[in-house]
Amino acid sequence: MTDATANGLASARSLETDAARARIRKRYRAEARFKAYGIGAIAFAAAFLVVLMADIVGKAWPAFTTTHLALTVTPSAEEVDPDGSKQPASLARGDYAKPLRDAYQALFPQVRARAERRELNGLLSSGAADDLRDKVMADPSLIGRAVQTRAQFSDDADLYLKGSVTSVEEETGEGVATPSAISGDLVIETSNPAFQSDLEEIKADLSEKARERRFTVERLKSLRDGFLADRPAAETELKAAQGTGDPARIAVAQNALSKVESDVSSLDNQMQTLAGEAADFENRFRDSSGAEKLDEKLPSVIVAINGGLVKVTSLAANRVEGVALTPLEGQQAAQAGQWKVLTFETPESERRVGDQQIAWLETLKAKGLVETSFNTGFFTGGDSREAEQAGILGALVGSLLTMFVTLVFCLPVGVGAAIYLEEFAPKNRWTDIIEININNLAAVPSIVYGLLGLAVFLNFFGMPRSSALVGGFVLALLVLPTIIIASRAALKAVPPSIREAALGVGASHQQAVFHHTLPLAMPGIMTGTIIGMAHALGETAPLLLIGMVAFIVDVPGGFTSAATALPVQIYLWSDLPEVAFQAKTSAAILVLLMFLFAMNGLAILLRKRFERRW
Repeated sequence: MTDATANGLASARSLETDAARARIRKRYRAEARFKAYGIGAIAFAAAFLVVLMADIVGKAWPAFTTTHLALTVTPSAEEVDPDGSKQPASLARGDYAKPLRDAYQALFPQVRARAERRELNGLLSSGAADDLRDKVMADPSLIGRAVQTRAQFSDDADLYLKGSVTSVEEETGEGVATPSAISGDLVIETSNPAFQSDLEEIKADLSEKARERRFTVERLKSLRDGFLADRPAAETELKAAQGTGDPARIAVAQNALSKVESDVSSLDNQMQTLAGEAADFENRFRDSSGAEKLDEKLPSVIVAINGGLVKVTSLAANRVEGVALTPLEGQQAAQAGQWKVLTFETPESERRVGDQQIAWLETLKAKGLVETSFNTGFFTGGDSREAEQAGILGALVGSLLTMFVTLVFCLPVGVGAAIYLEEFAPKNRWTDIIEININNLAAVPSIVYGLLGLAVFLNFFGMPRSSALVGGFVLALLVLPTIIIASRAALKAVPPSIREAALGVGASHQQAVFHHTLPLAMPGIMTGTIIGMAHALGETAPLLLIGMVAFIVDVPGGFTSAATALPVQIYLWSDLPEVAFQAKTSAAILVLLMFLFAMNGLAILLRKRFERRW
């Protein structure tokens, strides 16, 4: 009996031990899964952050470099010194663009027509002569002498030179190519089917464009069917309105029906046009009997031969017809490897830089006159309507002035309010109401503060619109609840024994707070303040309502001068149609992020440096 009982107890203990081990293993597996989930969440967030930053940096990179044309210009006294005094006032009124254009156009003597010259000059920025002006004003003795200067390209030319306008496929010519002339319309014949691969690519592009047009037609057809479905309801509403005899209702119903019919008619026209283009592209794709005509809707093909560039207008396997964009140096036959074919994937109709302008730019590159350098003007210039001249210095100074006003106003007020509420205010219903409202204000949408600033600071007090002073006050109201809450938390984190020790040795309540509690809470207060300021730095909506969305060219000279801020500048540039402003927008975002990272890093540094553990 005793042995049986002992065996039973041993068996029970074994079962309990096995169950305990199973529970432990289950717990370990649960902990491992939780750890894996955490690591996965962090990796997922980090991947999104990497993708975001890579996208921003990739788009912003062109804004940090700029291209210039290196020229030798001889400014005459008649042009740049109208008074002949060589004084700054006279030199400032000089015409520096004319000698620069003369030297520039001398590089292309074949360009004589007025329209062509205007197109050639369009490759340069409106501020291309700024470098020449600065050099002559700094040293008037340069007048009448050859001056090495750099002329800034326009935004479209700059983007092309950076490879952002179109991708270019370069192919070395095979066989012997013989041009029929050196300028104007000409023919280039080759000893073998050197253009066969180019012809096949054009045919494939025709098929792809036909497919795209058909897809667009189907999409527009679905959209038109939706409008047609609305027509019966509009007709019924018009009949009902006519039955009532109400002129206003009849007018509204007629307008609704007219809009439906106008939309249907517009979509029908678009569908007809696209269907015709699709059929044309399809027929040209299937036609293999002869040469393919190239137009502005197809990729551009340019042949570089004998020092010139020829735009192809008709392409066959061993023969092309075209027009010389830049004159050839001779009609001699070019051997294999001595000529090449350039294919610009983006059709001419879809880019702002034409084939003729590309030929001029390629000629300048071949002559070694195109220079690329770091775009210091982006950090030293104000805003501009010309993308290549736009800079962030004005917005940067505006943000700094605004942040200074915000800090000067909200830091003492916020810390003072926190000290009073935490250390001196009686605990009653009124202080509870104040605390609840402060917590609620921290969650109020920022645009509400913009409305408050518009009503109080601008309309009531009459402060200058679009100034750093008003922007600082508005952002101070936005940040104030955050600073009060963070300061109260920092004061509350100081152990009560500090206060009691100070009071025990005879210090007054005020001395205990300002001599002991506040210094120990200052790291937490500064951390909260910096985080609140970083929040204010990225705000846009409140500043829009007080006029800081205005176009500001000059760098603000004071707190009451017209100014804008970095977030508003980003908003303004993002809404502009020029492609170059996309890079400027991303670059400004990077600068703003660097400011935010710096401020948050400073908060972490202060916390690590002065933090005390109790």
